[in-house]
Amino acid sequence: MSVKTYTVQGMTCGHCVSSVKEEVGEIPGVTGVEVDLDSGRLDVSGDVSGDAVRKAVEEAGYTLV
Repeated sequence: MSVKTYTVQGMTCGHCVSSVKEEVGEIPGVTGVEVDLDSGRLDVSGDVSGDAVRKAVEEAGYTLV
């Protein structure tokens, strides 16, 4: 299992974190999602492409940088 780290821009509250976790967690192959509001850090566990993560983050209303 691999863990990939990304940075999400635009999150300002706990609801933002929940939205990102929910969208990314629905990607097939994702086994775990951790989001840190203060740093914008997004850790995704599993076998998933960066494009799929980007689309999910954008669907939640935020930007992957």
